[in-house]
Amino acid sequence: MADQRRAAEALERVREICLGLPEVSERLSHGSPAWFVRGKKTVAMFVDDHHGDGILGIWCPAFPGVQAEMVEAEPERFFRPPYVGPSGWLGVRLDRDVSWDEVASIVTDSFRKVAPKTLVAKLDATGDAG
Repeated sequence: MADQRRAAEALERVREICLGLPEVSERLSHGSPAWFVRGKKTVAMFVDDHHGDGILGIWCPAFPGVQAEMVEAEPERFFRPPYVGPSGWLGVRLDRDVSWDEVASIVTDSFRKVAPKTLVAKLDATGDAG
């Protein structure tokens, strides 16, 4: 398990990013904080030592090919998460050097993948497109 302060700070940063997206809310899912568009589609899931894996990170749905590309390019920072990895989700480690701008971009891409077109348009209209 990551040190508690680091995990709490990472959770707050991820929460701020996710809740800044249109119509995204937070609730526990499988015992972990997770963020959903309109309470339905998952944008991101926060994990801290999931089943003893020692990883502090997030799991996000990703567009086709993104997971393989990121994991291959930087396997120390990105991974194929259990359960959802076969569906193309990307795991992002938050217990390594973290670029929060990059995390925000990944989460925004996840939102773009799962959100209705009207909400993606709303995001684009705000000029905060990640």
